[in-house]
Amino acid sequence: MKRKTIQFVSAGKAELTDEPLRNVADDEALVENEISAISAGTERANLMDLPNLGGPGTAPGQFPKRLGYSGVGRVVEIGKNIRGVRAGDRVLTHWGSCHSNYNYIGENNLVKIGNDALPSEHAVFGVIAGFSLGGLRKTRFEIGESAAVVGLGILGMFGVALCRIAGAAPVIAADLSEARRTLALSLGAHHAFNPADGDYIEKVREASRGGVNAVIEVSGQALALKQALGFTARFGRIALLGCTRVSDAAIDFYQEVHRPGVEIIGAHTEARPKQESRPHAWTWRDDARAVFDFMADGRIDMGKILSAVYSPAGAPSVYSELAQAPQDFPVGAVFDWRKLK
Repeated sequence: MKRKTIQFVSAGKAELTDEPLRNVADDEALVENEISAISAGTERANLMDLPNLGGPGTAPGQFPKRLGYSGVGRVVEIGKNIRGVRAGDRVLTHWGSCHSNYNYIGENNLVKIGNDALPSEHAVFGVIAGFSLGGLRKTRFEIGESAAVVGLGILGMFGVALCRIAGAAPVIAADLSEARRTLALSLGAHHAFNPADGDYIEKVREASRGGVNAVIEVSGQALALKQALGFTARFGRIALLGCTRVSDAAIDFYQEVHRPGVEIIGAHTEARPKQESRPHAWTWRDDARAVFDFMADGRIDMGKILSAVYSPAGAPSVYSELAQAPQDFPVGAVFDWRKLK
């Protein structure tokens, strides 16, 4: 058997490569992948070799790069130290996985999917939606507060749905794309605004009755953070879920942060507990399980979020599209590895 893996081989270029399978280590499970989710923002940053990538194997100019940190598949073999899963179990895989038909995964990066009725192409977003849930938790959101999600890629769409589930009043969404604003409204946003509008900040302040209590900034744009500071309420909290690659906006920290008592909170997925959840800070595994429940009972409408299913054989053209026109790339996109059989 061959392991087929999507790699970024140079800036803007992806290939599907072959390599032999190796033996499974004692602390690993070998998982045959069914689906892997495309995290467009992170993957495009790596594809284009942008700054602040921050992970192993992502030094500037370093290729090949392997992305694809969220997958669903079946365990085919386990090492002698694995206790939580067995061969045949369907699992969600996190760090250590990549866009490949087979992945070697440590036990802490596996979650068993107990609901057989949950489609793999939906469950695969358990990791990514868990990022959004973690960002919302970090704001210490309380039911009835106003919430805003800035940037409506895949993380932002889940953020909108989760704010609505959590009882935000109102839920405000913001993005340059009209199509994405429309989708956000269908997922539960009460308002959706264009950050390019001259009165954008005033519109958000009015809709939130004077200022937003909890903001999830997903765009990763410094200008978007500066705008968010303009509409955040006194003592409001901003979770930085997006990864800023380039700083292009100056912030007056005294007037915009210090004086109004605004909190800016780092919400990278690595800045969360590894083993045990606590209030406002759950492990990725517990957040994924919560997301599964929301998907299963319809509170997260995956029929609206899942928007493209690709064969891995088409990876070169898929990533060419992402490199050239990220604003037009599907919000919820996956590779279906079963198409290679």
